[in-house]
Amino acid sequence: MSFSDHFSAVAADYAAARPEYPPALFDWIASIAPARGLCWEAGCGSGQATRDLARRFDRVHASDPSTAQIAQAPKLANVDFVVEPGERCALPDASADAACVAQALHWFDRPAYFAEVARVLKPGGVLVAWGYQDIVVPPMLEAVNDAFQSMILPYWPPEREDINAAYAGYAWPFPAIEVPEFHLSVEWPLARMLGYFSSYSASKRYREATGVDAVATVRQQFESAWGDAPMQQLHWPLFVHAFRKQY
Repeated sequence: MSFSDHFSAVAADYAAARPEYPPALFDWIASIAPARGLCWEAGCGSGQATRDLARRFDRVHASDPSTAQIAQAPKLANVDFVVEPGERCALPDASADAACVAQALHWFDRPAYFAEVARVLKPGGVLVAWGYQDIVVPPMLEAVNDAFQSMILPYWPPEREDINAAYAGYAWPFPAIEVPEFHLSVEWPLARMLGYFSSYSASKRYREATGVDAVATVRQQFESAWGDAPMQQLHWPLFVHAFRKQY
């Protein structure tokens, strides 16, 4: 099955630069699952969410269609990292307590994925999908960040609009579960933030289209605006959707 491969070429940057999700999110997922036996994480990338799921479930089946992304994943004793599309999973019927997707559902053939989730989840199992929107930077960085984001805006794949809309309008397969509020915030040095920008699919497409590294063109402006502080507080609006299979 073909897939939109925007990250294999920047897999190492992606693994190094993406933010960590709040531990409270994974505690909550474990608390609503019928058991903590098996979690299927589709679109796992290089394992940003997998590590935390593995701390809460006995076993995690973590799948991604990108061999390059899977190659960047950590070695975890209770995780099977496999190269598979999200729409087709090797797990048996009614075997998983939870199915999770972190910042990836907008790339999937959703009807096919939802059908596979319905097959793989146990009765009472939960589907949890989440993502985060544009970075929120401190006031002194806003002008240069706005300029950078405007530069790469035309190069985002169309699926980015689903992130901007927080997955509104999706035809979810099960009844919804009420979700508490979660926050995604970090303290990063400038180099980590610029690495994160380089991992954008839009940054990759900009380089391919123009031959110019968009992040490199604004590096000096970011350095000037950053000031003397070694770290800055950064934030992303985080949205979470959760659903329970009834039978």
